[in-house]
Amino acid sequence: MRRPTFPAHSHLLLTMGLALFVASGGVAFAASESSPADSSPALASPEKHGFSSDRLGRIAPVMQRFVDQGKIPGTVTLVARHGEVVHFEATGQRHVANKLPMEKDTIFRLYSQTKPVTAAAVMILFEEGHFLLSDPISKYLPAFKDMKVFTGMNGAEMKTEPARPITIRHLLTHTSGLTYAFFPTPVGQAYQKAGLGGTSADLQFKNLEEWTTALAQQPLVAQPGTQWNYSVGLDVLGRLIEVVSGKGFGEFLQERIFGPLGMTDTSFWLAPDKVNRFAALYAPSPDGGMVQYDEPTKSLYLKPSGLEMGGSGLTSTAADYFRFAQMLLRGGELDGQRILAPKTVELIMSNQLPPSMGETPLASLAIGGSSMTSAGNGFGLGGLVVTDAGLTGLPQSNGIYSWGGAATTHFWVDPKEDLVGIVLTQLLPDGTYPIRETMVQMTYQALLEP
Repeated sequence: MRRPTFPAHSHLLLTMGLALFVASGGVAFAASESSPADSSPALASPEKHGFSSDRLGRIAPVMQRFVDQGKIPGTVTLVARHGEVVHFEATGQRHVANKLPMEKDTIFRLYSQTKPVTAAAVMILFEEGHFLLSDPISKYLPAFKDMKVFTGMNGAEMKTEPARPITIRHLLTHTSGLTYAFFPTPVGQAYQKAGLGGTSADLQFKNLEEWTTALAQQPLVAQPGTQWNYSVGLDVLGRLIEVVSGKGFGEFLQERIFGPLGMTDTSFWLAPDKVNRFAALYAPSPDGGMVQYDEPTKSLYLKPSGLEMGGSGLTSTAADYFRFAQMLLRGGELDGQRILAPKTVELIMSNQLPPSMGETPLASLAIGGSSMTSAGNGFGLGGLVVTDAGLTGLPQSNGIYSWGGAATTHFWVDPKEDLVGIVLTQLLPDGTYPIRETMVQMTYQALLEP
């Protein structure tokens, strides 16, 4: 499983690791199997698409400031509008000790930024009529039939009550009652004891079938449909895809999303010839700097296994993820490849949370200082949806769909402005510094015309 064990001081914050169809023009992007450098999107005139070149030029110096302060190793940032890239820059280094510069084709650990991709894969099968979102997951994964909900402790024993059925929609929206092992709750501790968190899963479980069967033995933290709790729900859906499609999860993603979209650098495991482009991973140090956490040449990402995690496992580049994001922005189609229907994408990017979940339904995510947990944010299928931009404190649009990953990677799709934004670095945990918020801020201050 792609979720490493983090330093004690960042235990809880690790979780991230953290709408409407708008037709737009074709993407100025040429994918190439032979040379990743050749697959970089061509840059268009910012003024042609309503941006100020001078103001977009502020992005790199602001990101370089974080680098110069020793807070992050480097970034790759991308902004596109009307299907054309107007900003694409790399700052800092992908490996500090080895003095290797950050490059536009650097490969990053996406962690939870995998989730929107998994959600899209689920909806491909939904469109084929294999299930309804209201179907109980136990219809396809029987181990989840008789779940229990944690209600308290009786000494050292857990008290539970019978759970309502978990639906596919609950899993897509983090309202299933599942959780993560790194949350400091009795259920989170039970996950840890069962080997359902940290790197132990890489050794204990051979595949998603084994992993989901073990998960189903644990209690839920809440009745399905009553609370938003960040969880392993998208990992469970990877197994659903395997059962319904009859293919391995990674195989399905390659055939139905990565291949058609020309995402040649996106996968669960790194090929040997790509290791030189893989960024090192860092964590904050007590002195305010950072320490290296994972060495690319020794990473677990170099060791393929059958455990391909839909909530946390992919690696990718900015250029590749742009293609996925642009597909969503174009209502499910890119360069003649139809992945999803416009109405399905509209559903994915629509808020799914009822008013009963309060003004800040994502608050349990608890990333320090992150605006993702603020009022004005709801949740769609696999990603955040901005419901009231004014309450978020950022100059953005209602209807934005976005998500990120634990190592401070983020993307967003803005249907109102026909815009995609991406910022990628490799620092655990996400939320340590306001990288996402700063990228949103610097993008929209540069947008001057409709």
